[in-house]
Amino acid sequence: MADTLNGPVCEASDAAPEFPMPRAARCPFDPPPALKELQETAPLSKVRLWDGSRPWLVTRHADQRALLGDPRVSADTDSPGYPPKADGDGGDSKFGFIMLDDPEHARLRRMVTAPFAVKRVEALRPVVQGIVDGLVDELLAGPRPVDLVEAFALPIPSLVICELLGVPYGDHAFFQENTKTMVHRNATPEQRGQATREIAGYLGGLIGERLADPRDDLLSGIAGRVRAGEIDRRMATEMALLLLLAGHETTANMIALGTLVLFRNPGQLALLRESDDPELAVSAVEELLRYLNITHLGRRRAVTADIEIGGQVLRAGDGLILANEIANRDPEVFPDPDRLDLTRDARRHVAFSFGVHQCLGQPLARMELQVVYGTLFRRIPTLRAAVAFEDVRFKHDAFIYGVHSLPVTW
Repeated sequence: MADTLNGPVCEASDAAPEFPMPRAARCPFDPPPALKELQETAPLSKVRLWDGSRPWLVTRHADQRALLGDPRVSADTDSPGYPPKADGDGGDSKFGFIMLDDPEHARLRRMVTAPFAVKRVEALRPVVQGIVDGLVDELLAGPRPVDLVEAFALPIPSLVICELLGVPYGDHAFFQENTKTMVHRNATPEQRGQATREIAGYLGGLIGERLADPRDDLLSGIAGRVRAGEIDRRMATEMALLLLLAGHETTANMIALGTLVLFRNPGQLALLRESDDPELAVSAVEELLRYLNITHLGRRRAVTADIEIGGQVLRAGDGLILANEIANRDPEVFPDPDRLDLTRDARRHVAFSFGVHQCLGQPLARMELQVVYGTLFRRIPTLRAAVAFEDVRFKHDAFIYGVHSLPVTW
């Protein structure tokens, strides 16, 4: 890799700041102020984690894209120096394939790529539109105020991923409760482990059913790989768990948090509500993904061979945290980055990561969000928050950022 990290560098020391850093209470949509300061003064710095380890923190957009594309940077949690998010992080699970490196990562990823191809996802758009319209109908017919998270944001991606996978939506309370525990920062390793076992047992049972009786769904496709001897049942279960977790938890938080930030930016909300240009919904989704950064604890990696960058050498065995939330506010790429501008060209954001490990489900997430934001405010033009902004509880305690609830009325 060419030299791509520029600017001053902080060496490791006992004074290394703790990571993650707190957001400012008055600006819960913005990255922590300390991250912004590091991006300006020391874009490659050592930080201190909960277990005392000191990985490098990378804050600039160009540096992150360069490192995420470097084969000397590993996503494998077993790599020496890999920075854990919490005690028991990952355990012996690779979550299907996302915590593996190529060529094994690529081999397994190809098994579930087809349903997330752009053409296949676009064919689902009328189905998603029907789901969104139906839930808006239920909102309009129901009581006010109502919690947008429970009544709208969570059901949409859950219904879609259940349809795609072949998981019964009637079981949504069970898997949503367990996945909530899995992504809760304050859950103990035992609690996260128990939640993972519960949902893995459930999905393993469904895969067993598909082995005996295949259907036209993604679980049957995964079961077919088991039948062909390409993966074992444990890997099949991990793949299903990854798709179910990522398929609803991330998009649900984007829907609720995006709605709230639009309430706080009425000019931008009016622009979206009053336009019938489908391209605006597309650019709005990219800008909201850039601005909000729900994966707010950084992407974790480990260096497997020395990398010389800008006069600094990252050693084999060093840990890396690539803080995408501040990379997406890099003024070198996004002028006036702290301003929400739905007309901005934000396509270079790293909300879905970059390189071989970028999010498999991003076409589906984008399409769902385009339908949601292009529908919700036009069908309920007076939609607004039903509580004071200061009373909204943000998910500082979760690995995926968002709000715990969002009471709304109209």
